[in-house]
Amino acid sequence: MNVDVVIPTLGRPSLRELLNRLDALEGPRPGRVIVVDDAEARGPAAARNIGWRAAEAEWVAFLDDDVLPERDWLLRLAADLVQPEHVAGSQGRIHVPLPAGRRPTDWERNVQGLETARYATADIAYRRSVLAEVGGFDERFPRAYREDADLALRVLQAGYRIEQGGRRVAHPVGPARFWTSVALQAGNADDVLMRSVHGPLWRERAGVPPGRRPVHLSVAAAGALALAALALRWKRLAAAAGLVWLAGTAELAWKRIAPGPRTADEILRMSATSAVLPAAAAGHWLAGLARLPRLPGRKRSRPAAVLLDRDGTLVEDVPYNGDPGRVVPVAGAREALDRLRAAGVPIGVISNQSGVARGLITDEQVDAVNRRVEQLLGPVDTWLYCPHGPDDGCDCRKPAPGMVRGAASALGVAAGRCAVVGDIGADVEAARAAGARGVLVPTPRTRREEIAAAPEVARDLHEAVDLLLGGAP
Repeated sequence: MNVDVVIPTLGRPSLRELLNRLDALEGPRPGRVIVVDDAEARGPAAARNIGWRAAEAEWVAFLDDDVLPERDWLLRLAADLVQPEHVAGSQGRIHVPLPAGRRPTDWERNVQGLETARYATADIAYRRSVLAEVGGFDERFPRAYREDADLALRVLQAGYRIEQGGRRVAHPVGPARFWTSVALQAGNADDVLMRSVHGPLWRERAGVPPGRRPVHLSVAAAGALALAALALRWKRLAAAAGLVWLAGTAELAWKRIAPGPRTADEILRMSATSAVLPAAAAGHWLAGLARLPRLPGRKRSRPAAVLLDRDGTLVEDVPYNGDPGRVVPVAGAREALDRLRAAGVPIGVISNQSGVARGLITDEQVDAVNRRVEQLLGPVDTWLYCPHGPDDGCDCRKPAPGMVRGAASALGVAAGRCAVVGDIGADVEAARAAGARGVLVPTPRTRREEIAAAPEVARDLHEAVDLLLGGAP
């Protein structure tokens, strides 16, 4: 079976049981089982990156060190990985066994959430080539939290799909310390990074519930105000804010106690942790905001194709030019395109040519100018231009995404795996609308607001190619 298994571990006793279970499973054997120490790797994201980069198989299956695959897991994995090229991932099914005869505790319900979680690395497999394409796990996520959703969203954005498989693992509920639920609030800092990377709708895209952060922030603020007012001897304000904090704490505690076994130990634990949990959540969220500007940029993956604007980007902008003799390349354009060709990256040109609709130039003249561009700058793999005017309502004129999608289709790649390079905001907006990566190379006619809104800006074509061939954004 063309798959390697990667297991990041904290050295828990469950690792031995997992390895023994893998050894006893029925079905075709994986190429290798690679175990990586989380502590030595500085976190689970880094450990998984070390693992898949050491792998040699077409697929890499990730397992947590505290799961137990069912006996037919290898047989079902083999079936799950028979996928067309556009499917880059396969998610296993997770079962969390709970004690019989009583309602689950707060901690047990927390772990049970893995059964409905999308993209959990407790059991997920990816094509190794796609992991390389998107850059693997983002090591800026220091905990086993959100690094799996971040990777999945980047894989989906690159134009691939992640399918639900038929294999199953059991995820027993491990022990929890008294303050575990408070310690878990550190994940609020990772949510800040997720919003920064994937935008305000990241939760909907990743299938993550909305959570209680607004409520936690309000309760924590009320508690802080009560303490400050008490220190200043503003008794009425202190009493009012204290009542708000107390009501919020009681609501949270009961929300966690009510569905549980309601034993004395569980009630004590929920009451105590609920008193400090909102402050912990707020503190980690603020720490994440403070940390965000200091985080290094994540290197972007190499695009499967680069689509470039023509006028103002590859050649000097001559309005409504139909004369091949007036074509003048932008300084360094030939060298920049040759670098993309040498790297094996297909090149396309997408250009608005509203002069055709205005009657100022003909289709034949546009083709003649394009041929002259190729004579000066070298071969282009696909040409597309929009002959319509701004008011024609077409889907091809940038900032509409039609030409980006059409060029991607002509090159045989997903639009989300392309990069678009242009000199005005419409080029970047067309890329964004198609799910592609947009790089702006400003000229004197580029407006300031277009530069400010662009996700990536390069000073010239050489710097744009540097970004696309593996530089930091």
